[in-house]
Amino acid sequence: MTRSWSSNLILTLLILLTACVTPRDELASAGDRGAAEATTSAVLEETSVAAEEADKTYVPPVMPVDPDPALWVISDDDTTIYLFGTIHLLKPGLTWFDEAVKTAFDSSEELVIEMIQPAPAEMVKIVNDLAIDKSGISLRDKLTPDDRAHYEQTMTDLSLPVGSFDPLDPWFASVNLSLMPLLKSGYDSNQGAEKSLVAEAEARGLKIVGLETPRQQLGFFDNLPEEVQIRFLNFTVDSIKESAEGMNAMVAHWANADVEALAEMMNAGLEDKILYETLLVNRNANWAEWVAKRMKEPGTVFLAVGAGHLAGTDSLQAFLAKKDYNAERIEY
Repeated sequence: MTRSWSSNLILTLLILLTACVTPRDELASAGDRGAAEATTSAVLEETSVAAEEADKTYVPPVMPVDPDPALWVISDDDTTIYLFGTIHLLKPGLTWFDEAVKTAFDSSEELVIEMIQPAPAEMVKIVNDLAIDKSGISLRDKLTPDDRAHYEQTMTDLSLPVGSFDPLDPWFASVNLSLMPLLKSGYDSNQGAEKSLVAEAEARGLKIVGLETPRQQLGFFDNLPEEVQIRFLNFTVDSIKESAEGMNAMVAHWANADVEALAEMMNAGLEDKILYETLLVNRNANWAEWVAKRMKEPGTVFLAVGAGHLAGTDSLQAFLAKKDYNAERIEY
């Protein structure tokens, strides 16, 4: 697998964002906010060369028979908040919702997730508001001749009409294209960790809280400058054959509770500083404020967000530590 900057970027988005993996039928065809500046060609080339060198010794992680994703807890005299990292797309048959994760969930009175899914009609409205191009210029007409040829060939390879995304913004086409090979290889948002947790919470009548709105999440992409969106689309086209293998590696790291490896893959996908701050740092800072406020109220909470938010030097736990809240890893 060529673990390129572009491939890791798309996969990183899929473990950081919930809205971008909403089932296609709910979106009537397929996100994280940012005012990201263009990463220079020199930086991209340097990163790609480094990735190719790393590939020479790369050994893909092995999926465990019994997945045991990482789990943390913060507590004081009358409040307990569990922190659990999710993957928004999974294959059927993974038995992760058991042991310590299930015990923590069973003791909780409230489920907190990134975003509560709206009704399909509302999601369609949000997508129509944000994803339809307002310039009147066809998506393919925004591409250079070479990029357009590669894009059209990719659409044909995926058995999609080449003009399917012409009326839409580049970010929307990119997210949809990145999902196609994952869906074909067996990944399903309906198998994602959030779906299982929400279904169980609803069955028990637990309070469910969303940290962000669907419009916020899709807006992260929609607010990117168009030239950046187009570059992301070209990156997706160039690396689409690698995405399923890359996703397998990310899920294996998650299932093995290998937080360090997950952080390494995620960081390789967010080389652009402003994009990194927008998708990860700023959101973690906001969520740390939410957790600190919630710690002042009694009760037990199960907080589940994309696994990438609980890994690396700018993790949610790191921001909580700055507020003197120590997240303790639960070993099981």
